[in-house]
Amino acid sequence: MEIPYVVTPRKDTGLFNSKIAIWLFLASEVMLFGGFFSAYVFLRLGADYPWPERTLPVLPGLINTFVLIGSSVTVVFAWASLKLREWRKFQLFMGITVGCAAIFMVLKGIEYNVKLHHQALKLKDYSVVEGHLGVESEDGKPVLDHKGSTIEENLILVEASKLTFDTVRFYKPWVEELAAQAEHHHSKVVLAADVTAITKVGQPAEVIAKSGEPLSVELLNRIQAAHLAARSHNAANRTEALRSEWVTAKAANPGKKGWQIASGVNIDTAALAPTLLGEIAAVSFSVNPPAKFDFHPRDIKAAKDQSRLRDDTVVDGELLESPMVFHHIDAIDFQHLVMKAKEKGIDPEVAIENSWLMKNSAFVRDAWAWHQGEIKKLSAELLQAHGVGKDGKPRYVPTHKELYRIGWKDLAKMAEDHGRAKLSGADAAKEEFFGPNYEARGDETFPGFSVPREQVGFASKFTPAWNTYYAIYFTITGLHGLHVIGGALVLAYYLFFGKKMYLSNPEWLANRVEVGGLFWHFVDLVWIFVFPILYLM
Repeated sequence: MEIPYVVTPRKDTGLFNSKIAIWLFLASEVMLFGGFFSAYVFLRLGADYPWPERTLPVLPGLINTFVLIGSSVTVVFAWASLKLREWRKFQLFMGITVGCAAIFMVLKGIEYNVKLHHQALKLKDYSVVEGHLGVESEDGKPVLDHKGSTIEENLILVEASKLTFDTVRFYKPWVEELAAQAEHHHSKVVLAADVTAITKVGQPAEVIAKSGEPLSVELLNRIQAAHLAARSHNAANRTEALRSEWVTAKAANPGKKGWQIASGVNIDTAALAPTLLGEIAAVSFSVNPPAKFDFHPRDIKAAKDQSRLRDDTVVDGELLESPMVFHHIDAIDFQHLVMKAKEKGIDPEVAIENSWLMKNSAFVRDAWAWHQGEIKKLSAELLQAHGVGKDGKPRYVPTHKELYRIGWKDLAKMAEDHGRAKLSGADAAKEEFFGPNYEARGDETFPGFSVPREQVGFASKFTPAWNTYYAIYFTITGLHGLHVIGGALVLAYYLFFGKKMYLSNPEWLANRVEVGGLFWHFVDLVWIFVFPILYLM
């Protein structure tokens, strides 16, 4: 059966089927993105922390804006070329459209990569430091984990003498990592005592694993198998015993409801004990000699003498100093500290002067003194340009961000004011895409910095975990990126596999390209909203 109105339009609406469908689909897309934009506005207005402003690189976003606008033009030219039956021109314009989509995603990938490798730290006094962490090294060479990856200097260090694993929840990669670290420190992790359990009813306990066996996933798997088998057997016995008790209780209390006799239904544990097998809930290993183990902060709940991993592995041993070491810092932010100070009625300047950063870093003190001078200059310029209002106060004053945040461009300008060379050409352009150029500007501009673990309030890369702004940023731009990829794949299909359709029914292909073009215009329109809201405001 032939479906009508695939190529020719309906007489009542003047539209063919797929055009009606795409408009209905785009209506649902408008509601989806409209909900995201509305949520962003409400969350920004009600934020209980300084909302990030103009934190994204404008140049890549601006380039992507023109790239998408250009691709919207070329997709129209591609459709018009099909209408004029000019296949070569269609290939040219559609190729440019797909190429623009690729450029957009490459720039977006660069932007994401920079964010996912940029470290932020909120201290317990709410001051914020941003930059890049150093890498653990020994003898001048970076230390690698068991997967061959470098380890950042943001670790919890424990001098462990004993490890106790939950036989059900132990995480195999962590077991392998602990064994590898112990070997690296020339230490042995061995079973602290024989693991024995009754594995057959009526039989004496047997040895599952012998004292002194080295830590391995295979050993834990063997103990886990015995434990799970025993737990399954015991659960079945307890269930059967409880079922028997209920039968007896109901027979002794005819006509009563279950809840009325529940308190009297109990298992005779003494009678049941001979039928149960030995469960092995945890197993301990000694570390000889005690060795220094390092853990990611998100994986461990650290304490002075005994720490616990997220898989319930208990680490007995002394908690060592575990500073968070920045190889370079490129931003100092007192905005949240000032907000909290005002809530408590404390003068912002006093709060900043008493912050841990100001008391413990000569570089931060120098940067803040230089910044204060820049703010005075900016205030004078605003006063000269705009004058004062009827109340006698300046019409324009520096923003909250300008007052209390020192960004990487500010630190670069401070270095230039102190005699450092100003970057130009390719080096300057590179910074617009990849952030501060540490190598070109040097350690004097972006020095290293170490923060004691007890001062760390919250640390994260610039990911959704850092704050609500980045959660929304990744959600909206990620969803938009999926739309770009999906639309580009459809248009690329018409480009590379549409020749057969063009030769058999060129109008049908033109209609499909028109529908694809409408979706592509919508993708462009969404970005027109995303760019100013997230990048400029």
